[in-house]
Amino acid sequence: MKKVFGIKKDKAPAATLNEASDWINKRGESVDEKIKRLDGELAKYKEQIKRTRPGPAQEAVKARAMRILKQKRMYEGQRDMLYNQTFNLDQVAFASECIKDAQQTMSALKTANKELKGMMKTVKIQEIDNLQDDMMDLMEVSNEIQECLGRSYNMPDDIDEDLMGELDALEADMGLETEGEGVPSYLQPDNEPDYEELNLPSAPTGHAIPARKVNNHVEDEFGLPPVPRASLRG
Repeated sequence: MKKVFGIKKDKAPAATLNEASDWINKRGESVDEKIKRLDGELAKYKEQIKRTRPGPAQEAVKARAMRILKQKRMYEGQRDMLYNQTFNLDQVAFASECIKDAQQTMSALKTANKELKGMMKTVKIQEIDNLQDDMMDLMEVSNEIQECLGRSYNMPDDIDEDLMGELDALEADMGLETEGEGVPSYLQPDNEPDYEELNLPSAPTGHAIPARKVNNHVEDEFGLPPVPRASLRG
């Protein structure tokens, strides 16, 4: 049977986008090499046309240059077509990568959603409210305990009244000392000493010492300039 119908050959796997893009890029590179070679030949023919006089020889060179130019135009068209195919493949590859990224994102979101739902099942709002109420009750009990522990022992009830009386007396004493716009009592004008009652002798008025003229200079008996009377009277 195998000899009659033969064996079915396995199909080659389809090329991926990257493989197809690489293959087209290689073809484009080979076409570019051919175009460069034709450019070199055209440059030679241009030099020959410049050096050749008009006539049959120049026409022959022009015909060869025209043939080379037609080949160059054909290869340039193929190159442009290959570039367009490469661009299309790149666009498809980019779209494919974006879809793969979206799939991975969706998968991650689904996993996170499942985990959140599982965790939310263990957390109940009513339990949180009850826990907060319990904490408030405990804080109130703790405050009551602190107040009980901070209570004073053996303190008479009228001690506050005695302390307030002493505080008022202290404030009254301080007020007497600071009368007269903040000036202490011992510095106020009413307490200044009466110098007349002290019976102190008055300051001497002094008397002038006779002066004499020596060598055109006025001097007293001690050889010093005379003191003005105003300074002696004070």
